Amino acid sequence: MNGREWSLLVACLLAIAIFSVASPHYATQGNAVTVLRNSIELLLIGLGMTLLLAMGGVDVSIGIVMGLAAIAIGRILGADGSPFVALVAGPLVGALLGCVTAAVVVLGRVPAIVGTLGLLGVYRTAVFALLGGQWLSGLPSSLNDLLATTVLGIPVPALVIAVAYLIVWLALRRTPYGLHLLAIGNSEEKARLSGIPVIKVRFLTFVISGVLTGIAATFYVATYRNVETSIGSTSALDAIAAVILGGTSILGGRCSLLGTVLGVLLLRILQNGLLLIGVPSLWQPVVTGVLIIGVLGFEAVSNRLPLTRFQRAPA
Repeated sequence: MNGREWSLLVACLLAIAIFSVASPHYATQGNAVTVLRNSIELLLIGLGMTLLLAMGGVDVSIGIVMGLAAIAIGRILGADGSPFVALVAGPLVGALLGCVTAAVVVLGRVPAIVGTLGLLGVYRTAVFALLGGQWLSGLPSSLNDLLATTVLGIPVPALVIAVAYLIVWLALRRTPYGLHLLAIGNSEEKARLSGIPVIKVRFLTFVISGVLTGIAATFYVATYRNVETSIGSTSALDAIAAVILGGTSILGGRCSLLGTVLGVLLLRILQNGLLLIGVPSLWQPVVTGVLIIGVLGFEAVSNRLPLTRFQRAPA
């Protein structure tokens, strides 16, 4: 663990201690399970966002991608209740939308922030059109029943998170893909001149992020058994905050998967604690935004980087 990761671990423990004193309902087994459960979707989305930021990209539409994948899952469950088909539908829709995003940003040579902002509007409109302003509610419990089981005594959600983390870690640290990804994040032009297949790597990264988001949607629908029109509205902001907190550079070229995990936990601990001490949930995005500004400001000062560099980050 590096200094940033140790700092996040200490921050998590400190936040737990403070909220335990502030609220008698915080330091309970049930609340701990709630915090961990609420972290699953963000952990999966955060892993994909780590890859995107590490290569100098971003995807602000990713939360609505989760919404569209959730709608597909909900429609399938509502039609015949088949959990196995639903398990495939989430990642498949995520992959397809990842291809769409990659086509716009990578093949269309549109800056990532601009392209994904445009797609955010398109995807959000699609969510409202598909739901018709109504929730998908009262979905069968078959998917939740399937994901609530254990494999060799390990809960399926924990196993999925562990496998996803391991695969992404191996891809980053033990394959040419990881080396190419970080090289692109450091300098896309130099990576291209050195023979790295920049387009292929960037396209694949958006697809991987989409698949992870589709898996996150599967857990969301399994847990809540409904899909509302506002699904995923803050997921991109939360994911970016957690990844940046974890030590991944917004300029690209540096990342920390363990830092992302700790960043997600800290964010969820803070959000849960604030809710229990009576802070309205509408203030949670404010806390997230302040964390992002604080971390970026600290890095800009500590690295003596002019703030204009953040505006010139690679797409």
